[in-house]
This record gives sequence, C-alpha cells and structure tokens, in this order.
Amino acid sequence: MTNHIAFIGVGNMGNPMADQLIKAGKKVKAFDVSPEVIKTAKESGLNVVSTIDELLDGASTVISMLPEGKHVRSLYLGDKGILNKIPKECLIIDCSTIDIETSLELGNESKKLGIKMIDAPVTGGVMGARIGKLNFLVGGSDEAVALAKPLFDIMGQKILHAGAQGSGVGVKICNNMSLGISMIAASESLMLAKRLKMDIRKVHEIIKAASGNNWAMTNYTPLPNLTDGVPSNNKYRPGFTAAMMRKDLRLAMDAAQSVDASTPLGKAALEIFSKFCDEGDSDTDYSGISKMIGGDAWNYPFDPKGNK
Repeated sequence: MTNHIAFIGVGNMGNPMADQLIKAGKKVKAFDVSPEVIKTAKESGLNVVSTIDELLDGASTVISMLPEGKHVRSLYLGDKGILNKIPKECLIIDCSTIDIETSLELGNESKKLGIKMIDAPVTGGVMGARIGKLNFLVGGSDEAVALAKPLFDIMGQKILHAGAQGSGVGVKICNNMSLGISMIAASESLMLAKRLKMDIRKVHEIIKAASGNNWAMTNYTPLPNLTDGVPSNNKYRPGFTAAMMRKDLRLAMDAAQSVDASTPLGKAALEIFSKFCDEGDSDTDYSGISKMIGGDAWNYPFDPKGNK
C-alpha cells in the first residue's frame, strides 16, 4: 500500500491541519473516536477510517492531536495501546499539549522499539491551522525533527526546536502560562480605560506603541472592534477555548509544583479562568475573560469610545 500519514484526532485543530496536508498532495487517513467529530471530518472531505489496523497499514508517519495526556497515554501506551502496532520505520509526531511526564514516557517507550518520536505542540490556534500558519514547538532529536520538517512546512510557518524529547510540551506549557496571564492583563487594562470613559481605540493604539504592550493586546485583542479577525469581533466564538486555557494553566501549575517553582501569577490566572469556566463559559474563546473582568462596564455591541 502507498505510504500515507495516519492522523489521529481530527477535531477543531486536527481537521484543518490534516486538510493542509491533503491540499499539498499528501495521502492522509484520519481516525477519531467522537461520532460528532467523525461526521464533521467526513463532511469536510477527510478519509476517515473505522479501525486502527486500517489506519496504520502502510503508514509512514503518525500524527496525533489529542486534548489531554490521558488520551495520549490511552492511545499509545499500555496493553491496548497502538505503539506495538506502529511500524518501526514510522515517525510519530504528537502535537498534543500534555504533561511532560506522559510525553517523556511515550518518547522512551518509542525509543525502546526503535521508533522515532517527537513532541510538537502548536501555537496559532484554529485560525492558524486553517491557513497553514501554525508555529511548532518541537522536542526531539535533530534527525527526527529533520524528517518532520517537510510536514511542518506545510502545516505551519515556524519550527522552533526547543531541545530534547519533552522540550516541546515544556516550552508550550511555559508559553501558555504567560499567554493566560497576558490576556488577563490586556483585559484589565482596556476595561479600566472603558470605566474611565476613555476612547478605547486611542488607548489601544497607545498601549501597543508603549511599554505595556503584549501579544494579546496586539494580535488577539480581548475587546471587540479593535483588531481585525479576532474572536472578540465574533461574539467570542472560539479559536482557543477558555476550557483549553484552564487545562494548560493546570499543566503549568503541576509542572511548577514538580520542581518547586513559585508562579503566583500563573496560580491567579488559573483561578480566574476556572471561575470563568465554572460560570458556564468554558466553550467561549479565552479572550472572553474580558467579559468577566469588565463586569457591568462591558456591553455588546461594544462601543470603543466608552459610551453606554
């Protein structure tokens, strides 16, 4: 059988990533356990197979994009894991954002079987996946990363090799802790300006040019009508949900505890996003945290000039 890419986990992120590979002429077989995801994937044109054996038969690369470490562990490891079914000549690319311990275990078990494996979580969200502009944060050997590079070049714009196996998920955890904190900071700053009845557009432009700027302020602005193409302009329809941010902040706190690191702002960010999710907004984009922070000062449609 002709070599193909076995893509496991074709939800909000995996589906457009697989689609980019197909558009580039790659043969892709997809697999998922969610009936809803399978239905959507088939409707979008993906070749979804029903069994792991069919998925792996003739595969040259296995790419997984799963929600949590427990899903990665269940897929690959243990008596029912697929690791023993994967041909030795295959390359495993796990793009899931998971705990470092699970990633290292998968890497070690793969190595024992002579299978190359790298961890490669992504940044850029659903929007980045749809246009092939993801950034891959990669952990693994130089040889394995070189093998994966042609596929990364199709799905993304940057390959950031952080170091040995586990470094990709490690840097992703650190990055997303900073991202969650900075989204709260951007929301607090802009909502304060709104309560002060200032012109939010002017405040936004000035902060972007001043020392208080951050990525959330410039590229993923949490208040509507300030930056094109962001979820806040679309009633916070998610690119990256608050639930996923809560998950990543929990990973960061677990990692910090494991090495006795002090992360008080990370802890505070987790508490804030947890409250937001517990109040029923877990499926909202994480930039929607501005609604909770703004309270009665927030209104939609949003008036950037501060008028009610």
